[in-house]
Amino acid sequence: MAVQVGVVGPHDLVDDVAAVCEEQSRVTAYRLNYGHESEAPAITAAHGSSVDAWLFTGVVPYTLCREAETLTRPAVFVDYTGATLLQALVRLVREGHDVSRMSIDTLPTADVVATFTEAGVPVANIATLPYRGGVTSAQTETFHRRARRGPRGSQVALTCLRSVYERLRGEMPVHRLAPSTHAVRNAVRQLLLETDNQMREDAQLVIGLAELSGGDEGLLKEVVGVGGTMTPLAGGMHLLISTRGPLYAATNGFSGLPMLRRLAELHETVRIGFGLGRGAAEAENLARRALSRARKFGPVASVLSTRDNDLILAAAGPPADPAGANLAVVAQRVGLSVATLQRLREVRESAGSAPVNTRDLADRLGVQPRTARRMLNRLELAGLAERTGSLASGSSGRPSTLYRITI
Repeated sequence: MAVQVGVVGPHDLVDDVAAVCEEQSRVTAYRLNYGHESEAPAITAAHGSSVDAWLFTGVVPYTLCREAETLTRPAVFVDYTGATLLQALVRLVREGHDVSRMSIDTLPTADVVATFTEAGVPVANIATLPYRGGVTSAQTETFHRRARRGPRGSQVALTCLRSVYERLRGEMPVHRLAPSTHAVRNAVRQLLLETDNQMREDAQLVIGLAELSGGDEGLLKEVVGVGGTMTPLAGGMHLLISTRGPLYAATNGFSGLPMLRRLAELHETVRIGFGLGRGAAEAENLARRALSRARKFGPVASVLSTRDNDLILAAAGPPADPAGANLAVVAQRVGLSVATLQRLREVRESAGSAPVNTRDLADRLGVQPRTARRMLNRLELAGLAERTGSLASGSSGRPSTLYRITI
């Protein structure tokens, strides 16, 4: 099965890493390079629908994309410890550097110590700055400068970041780690295993049973939108057939069903039960179970049943009495905890009729903006938050979307 891999990294590494990927006859590598690692999330967001998997030339762009939640496909990064680090040590020794007095960024301290110990290099004067979310290239540069001036007196800086290398090479001895062919091949093997598993999951059969009042207006268009087909059944029922991958994407990871709200504008009753199984018989039995559960949630509801769980995907519009809503049921449907929903309800009560944006919500809840954005997206999909406009940021950035929480 052909696999399209997006290779993300600085321009001087992407071609070499992509070439190793294409040693595998079934792999097509898309070269997606950046000038600075901070550009990686925008690249993955823009090209996410064009690839089956992501391969990053290092841990930093990978982590930035994970934090920005732009990865919807299997993704791995090339590990710079082990063979890559040993390769760099050999080169530095040949160039006459004292490898026992170094500053090293990004790599975990334990991995650095293990590699140096195996190579017989003392570690007492090795300074490390393991990568963690939020560390900037400017902070990394400062770390190397301080290590050079400090009591350990590092003789050479070893960096995993092209941006840091470009800034430091004019003021101190600095070497940039580049992934070894062995490390890239290991990453590719891992990525292909994860991608094959994902493709098998995505190919799982989904059968849906839809119950609509007053005909099937709008249903076919929505079914085609989730990569499926529709067949009328007796008694006003409709059989929907799709696979896991398209439904997963259309429901934002099985957390909501936007099509339900649109169908509810055309029909008083819209109930859909989806069954996800390993074969047609299992999927149909699960779909019947899901539809039975959906009927218990009112005239507009959808449930996805798997072998292990029943997931309430959505109900069009907020509950008739939000203040009295069963938060345990809502939490299951939205994919947030009851405690989080209680805090969101407090935000709604304190804000009154005033809408909030991502930054407002993050400040009120004491969470990261990306976490607040995910909460608002989930609430919107479940019909518990609605967009009311946008607020200019006062800069060249994108205007901030305003939401009214209705839970």
